[in-house]
Amino acid sequence: MFATDPFARSVSTEAFDHEEIQFFNPMWAPSAQWGRVLRFDGPKMHQENMPQGQVNAYLADGLQMRVGVPHRGGKLAFHAFNEGFSAMVSASAFWNPAKSVFVIPEASDLYEIDWALDSAGFTAVKGWQAKGTQPGMAGIYPWSLAAYVEAASLLRPSWWSAPDLCNEMQVAANPDEVRHRINVTATLLEGTLQIIYEWQNELARTCNSTVVQDLVRPPVPIIQGWTRDSYLYSLDLTMEVWRRWEPWLASPALMGLGSVCRRDTSHPEHGLYAILQALDGKLPSDTRLHLFGVKGSSLAQVKKLPWIASTDSMAWDFSARVNARKSGQSNTMDHRASEMTRWMQSASKRVAVKLGDQQELCLLA
Repeated sequence: MFATDPFARSVSTEAFDHEEIQFFNPMWAPSAQWGRVLRFDGPKMHQENMPQGQVNAYLADGLQMRVGVPHRGGKLAFHAFNEGFSAMVSASAFWNPAKSVFVIPEASDLYEIDWALDSAGFTAVKGWQAKGTQPGMAGIYPWSLAAYVEAASLLRPSWWSAPDLCNEMQVAANPDEVRHRINVTATLLEGTLQIIYEWQNELARTCNSTVVQDLVRPPVPIIQGWTRDSYLYSLDLTMEVWRRWEPWLASPALMGLGSVCRRDTSHPEHGLYAILQALDGKLPSDTRLHLFGVKGSSLAQVKKLPWIASTDSMAWDFSARVNARKSGQSNTMDHRASEMTRWMQSASKRVAVKLGDQQELCLLA
């Protein structure tokens, strides 16, 4: 669809140690350096067929559990299809590092199920950072922002994540680094929306608004952080970016909460429950959250919050490796598939609404 990004240019900034990074600036010059939030005047409509009030995700009632699928096809994707599981797949599953391109399968069992696309998880980002500066987004991703937006448009998941920088302690060791990564995440969202707007504007020359918004859809923005206050800061920046693009976009139906996997759920400052308590009442009234990689033990509490839409986990695959080693058997695809089913059955029981469940999360003091 879009073979190259005509809007990208390399710039060098003091804020990123003079590394080459990508600004995506189709119409407006950036007013700040990378790592700070870029502010623009907002969209300027050029075509009459540009869609308005676009929704970034269509959500079911209740809490939806998505199983992490590590491949773009194959036996595990087929097993998820066969079992009727909703899925989450990382963009890295579609990336060919040898050719530096995304691979878009002509056919995949993923296309037959409800699946969402994540821009990349902690493990992938940590691995890339260990190799040094990458050629793509923010010097951390191996792919460009335009390549990712194009892949998301061609893959057509139920919804897709805007790119973000995770903040686990292994990659963000101090508050300054956390704040920097939050700022970059907001800047990436701004760049993503600029690209989508320009591509839609070009399509609107020859297509009606229904076709335009179907071909290039808006993303799910991600809020990042480590402590309660840092997540609130990220939320404010994210909504500052998003509001500038309304009414071309509707208020986000779904936002993602990143970096909540590798943490104590009950810590008073950076535990999952403390973060959810801080966010309660702060989201737009029509916005719900997806929790990336939340621990299975917290599902019984998380399900009580009606503004939590979904969560996902790859914990089943870790369990498959551990259990195979303990039992002295090979961690075959069949074994992994059975562990996927076992984990999802257990998770489904935890998220099922039971008589007497309160509609508020009981948070630890």
